[in-house]
Amino acid sequence: MRCGVRELFRKDTMLRILLVLMLSFSVGIGTLVPRPAMAQSDTKSLEDVFRNTIDELLKGPNRQDEAGRAPPPSGRSMQMSFSPVVKEAAPSVVNVYAARTVRQRSPFEGDPFFERFFGRNSPFGRPRQRVQSSLGSGVIVTTDGIVLTNNHVVENADEVKIALNDGSEYECDIILKDEKSDLAVLRIRDGGKFDAIEIANSDDVEVGDIVLAIGNPFGVGQTVTSGIVSAVARSRVGVNDFDFFIQTDAAINPGNSGGALVDMRGRLVGINTAIFSRSGGSNGIGFAIPANMVSVVIKSAVSGQSAVMRPWIGATFQEVTPEIADSLGLRRPGGVLVASVFPGGPAEKAGIQPGDVVIGINRNIIQNNDALAYRLDTIGVGGDAELIVISGRQRKVVNIRLIKAPETVPRDETRMDPDTVLGGAVLANLSPAVAQEVGLVSRQSNGVIVMAVPRRSRAAANNVKRGDIVIAINGVEIDEVSDVVSITSRRSRGGWQVVLERGGTQFVFERDGGYYRQYRR
Repeated sequence: MRCGVRELFRKDTMLRILLVLMLSFSVGIGTLVPRPAMAQSDTKSLEDVFRNTIDELLKGPNRQDEAGRAPPPSGRSMQMSFSPVVKEAAPSVVNVYAARTVRQRSPFEGDPFFERFFGRNSPFGRPRQRVQSSLGSGVIVTTDGIVLTNNHVVENADEVKIALNDGSEYECDIILKDEKSDLAVLRIRDGGKFDAIEIANSDDVEVGDIVLAIGNPFGVGQTVTSGIVSAVARSRVGVNDFDFFIQTDAAINPGNSGGALVDMRGRLVGINTAIFSRSGGSNGIGFAIPANMVSVVIKSAVSGQSAVMRPWIGATFQEVTPEIADSLGLRRPGGVLVASVFPGGPAEKAGIQPGDVVIGINRNIIQNNDALAYRLDTIGVGGDAELIVISGRQRKVVNIRLIKAPETVPRDETRMDPDTVLGGAVLANLSPAVAQEVGLVSRQSNGVIVMAVPRRSRAAANNVKRGDIVIAINGVEIDEVSDVVSITSRRSRGGWQVVLERGGTQFVFERDGGYYRQYRR
């Protein structure tokens, strides 16, 4: 049963005194310092204070919004938005349109009977061509028209165009593609002066920072989404050879690839490149290539290089598992274990030995091989790397000047005769430079490596892949490309047996006409 304030005071004098004490305590609890007495004319009556207190209690606690901040106290504060950030960054973000012409194979091609009646000269036998197009986003990074996007957006493209935020369109030339980082650099043909985005130091990005993703999802036009940085240095994503990403929950969808991830100052902190999704739409797990890696690719393109030159340290590494950490006396797994050292390389000259553990580079913690590769790439050729190494239960600091991977032997790059067992494959003599070019990190000794395998070639039919090392053919060990050419040019009556090494494991395939078998050795 409710009663008014006046009735409450009349019924129980003691309750009235208690309420006064409670109110006095609540007023002073914010500072815990006794307040001086105030004149009666300067204060509200006790009844007013009490009523106001009851009203506040009835309204419930002062709730906060989803961001964990109190609601704006004034109308002006309620007008706060990301608009200034978008106005700063959006003019530098463009839509990228890529197109390529592909040959559509006739269903009768290769069949002797149907080619007789539906040959190339017939309407049914003529190969048809169709245009494949892809849509993505890009970012203008220099005022003279250098645009950065994802490699998978413009891969194999014959024609590339961009559209600015104001609707104007420009044709572009592809001046550099880096498959490892999934980045490509375009140059606007017409020239002119464009709005370039400022590039931030991505090492300053922290988990919880607010970021905006700007791009062209699903081709609907430039779109801005907001979120926070969910993780930095995210690896084991499996997107491409480069595996060191900024993770964000800002909505990223198909078409956002190549778009900008910007901070609250409108600076580029990453290039949006992939999402984790089972449905194809955004699930709040998106990945961006850090801006520091972006700067490396831009520098390579601006300096006129046709490929990104990555540094070589002269050593191979492997993950430190819990078992390895225990054997080394480490409290927890971390860092990378030196597996081998190239004779005469920078690592050997600096005193690094197999069994050492690298736990830091230039004051950055190294957790795995992906972090190591990223740090080396962002330091670059000619840079100095300060490595923190655990060697024989002792901690030491090692300084290494990073160099370009050497080509210790002539590569002798050769395309195999189409009619041979490795027909169509491009082979080269293995060296540190060639191994790095292919992305081989598990082995740096001599041998012959597969540089490329065209589709529909005999090598592809025999499941030969880029990066495979040719160990032996018909029992004969292979040392150089000329050995492969000499052996495969001769006819083999008993068929072919080829031993390949892939990812540290040896595979054998046997081919004799229509007979084919593959197994692991």
